[in-house]
Amino acid sequence: MSYRYTSGNSALAVGLFELLNPIPFGFFVAAWLFDIIYISSYEILWTEAASWLITFGLFLAIIPRLINLVQVWFGKARLRGPGVAFSFWANLLAIILAIVNAFIHSRDSYAVVPAGVILSTLVVLLLAIANVQLALRERRVA
Repeated sequence: MSYRYTSGNSALAVGLFELLNPIPFGFFVAAWLFDIIYISSYEILWTEAASWLITFGLFLAIIPRLINLVQVWFGKARLRGPGVAFSFWANLLAIILAIVNAFIHSRDSYAVVPAGVILSTLVVLLLAIANVQLALRERRVA
């Protein structure tokens, strides 16, 4: 668990960010797994469930990204460092790809493959890289 010092940052904002930040990653990983299952079974249920998971992940990604936007770029005590900025941009790119993925998944189930699976893979990889590099940089700092 990472601890962020709240000097200058709102403790509520930091708490909400730490609470809500990992949740979209879980939804996107589940959607990616459902896409992989759909490739092997071609059961329409899996792609429909993946589209719902992507939608929920996008809704839950909004609040942490807005908090992170304010803390990184506009806050009084701006969080500095290349790790935080890289994490912000990687998460933003992953959200943009997830929006495109949601539009791909809104099509007919048979039209989801291969674009939906590729986009789901890219979203999961971007979020994983962003979280791992941020955790490793925080580990060195702490």
